[in-house]
Amino acid sequence: MSTPLPGGFTVRPLDPLSDAELVHSWVTHPKAAFWLMPDAKLQDVEREYMAIAAHPHHHAFVGLHHGEPAFLMEHYHPAYVELVGLYEPLPGDVGMHFLVAPTDTPVHGFTRAVITAVMEELFADPATERVVVEPDIRNTAVHALNAAVGFEIAERIAKPEKDAYLSFCTREQFRTARAREAAAR
Repeated sequence: MSTPLPGGFTVRPLDPLSDAELVHSWVTHPKAAFWLMPDAKLQDVEREYMAIAAHPHHHAFVGLHHGEPAFLMEHYHPAYVELVGLYEPLPGDVGMHFLVAPTDTPVHGFTRAVITAVMEELFADPATERVVVEPDIRNTAVHALNAAVGFEIAERIAKPEKDAYLSFCTREQFRTARAREAAAR
């Protein structure tokens, strides 16, 4: 079962065992340095995603573009995962991570299309009021993508594994960013 999204994108739940080899090749690729798994073994990836699958507040998905695996998406409840004690979550907050599959033939605008599809998926749930992210402060590429879809940096936070920019995007900020993008075309 997969959820259809605009632009030929769909998402389906990640299967920790059958998807592990594919996801392993993505998370260990040099372009995925900020995913923090460069030296992970296949079994490490299996374990990580089995733990996510078992967690009631953390979910992982494989994103497809025209039926082909193209990205990884995770969403989580920040009161229970990733940001516990680092900020005060509001009702309707949803945390998000995404990773576009590495490729030797990049397509201009593809990563922006992916983050837009991810945001569409998250806001398809009427309970989602605000998306929360915590990218590494050094990840300038993702900061630009986040800003393009409406995120605003709230503050710098120290996580055990990185210094991050806690950033938020409300449903209205996302709609405004989408309208601005459409008007620019």
